[in-house]
Amino acid sequence: MARSELQFASEDLQHWKVMEVFRAALRRAVQEKELHPGFQDPDRLLKHADYLALFLFGLFNPVLKTMRALCAASQLKRVQEEVCQRPVSLGTFSEAQHLVDPAHLEKVFKELCSQLPRTGSPASNLTWEQWFARDSSVFAALPRMAWALYGGGHEGAPNRAVRLHLNFNVLEDQPALAEVTIGRVCERKSWEQQWERGAGYVGDRYFSKNYQLFGRLSEKGCAYVLRLAEEATITVLEAIEVSPADRKEGVVRQAWCRLGKGQFESVRVRVVWIEGRQSALMLVTNLTPQALPAARVSMLYRRRWQIECFFKWIKCLLKCRHWLAESQAGVSLQLYLALIAAVLLQLCLGRRPNKRMFELIQLYQMGYATTEEVITGLKREQAREQSRQKTSR
Repeated sequence: MARSELQFASEDLQHWKVMEVFRAALRRAVQEKELHPGFQDPDRLLKHADYLALFLFGLFNPVLKTMRALCAASQLKRVQEEVCQRPVSLGTFSEAQHLVDPAHLEKVFKELCSQLPRTGSPASNLTWEQWFARDSSVFAALPRMAWALYGGGHEGAPNRAVRLHLNFNVLEDQPALAEVTIGRVCERKSWEQQWERGAGYVGDRYFSKNYQLFGRLSEKGCAYVLRLAEEATITVLEAIEVSPADRKEGVVRQAWCRLGKGQFESVRVRVVWIEGRQSALMLVTNLTPQALPAARVSMLYRRRWQIECFFKWIKCLLKCRHWLAESQAGVSLQLYLALIAAVLLQLCLGRRPNKRMFELIQLYQMGYATTEEVITGLKREQAREQSRQKTSR
């Protein structure tokens, strides 16, 4: 899917109000009475919003890579004026992670997502207006983060990880819903707890291995397009004709089927067989060919790669390889703030910036690039992206 056009003017950069937008969303999402009692203590000088704003500032700034660097930066007058209002000590910053509820940032994330402009393809020709790619990504934890311990790694070594579960709107190319858990939490269980009536979901083979989920999804009023594992047991009940339009998308066969055997047998589902240039795959859905033609089934699954690109973008550009806080709550705060940073950038520019675009914005913030240079550079980068996309087709 083509990326959105840049949607900003010079005034948008001259008045870079990312922190103001974040603070306003935080005020709307979190009432004073919901805060930890520790923030009501008159002796506590670091306020709830100031702590989170300083944390967020660290994700945007290329210089600040550790908690010590972030606290040292809080001594600067301009940082105090625009971000945190006062100097912050290491002990105060570290303690605050235990007082902030990550659920508050989840509310802020949802609120900011609702402000993102709809820029994707019209969904009027799809039965379900919202189609979400569902997946999770693992972030390695440090050896001393014992709460993240799970399973066994190479040669029996323990694994420590945090897992970010995400719904990603494949028609709008933007995140929609997130949950942060320890690494061992089952992806399917987390997904089932977040089903929304009327939504459609696209997932890889892991989500289709429990055939009982298909019936529960339909009962919930959800649509789905999931990839089947190659070893899936398929009993064909009724073949379905494949149209010329479907064949152009690589569809070679479709049928009503049941999956599994005996007590593990699924409800009646539709299976679509697709052959590409390099691989073949089987997709399962609960929608009829009239509601969702096989060509659309293929298209929706191809767009699932967008969530993989988003995970890579979060890890590479927004400093999610180094933890500024190490408790379970603190790590959750950092991941939610990284998601919020992604949405704030998209709200400002009308799209997610690539690495070169993000560098230009950071250089502007540091005073090394003028407004005109940033706008020219951003548009140049977008033109290069569009040229590469045309060449690859």
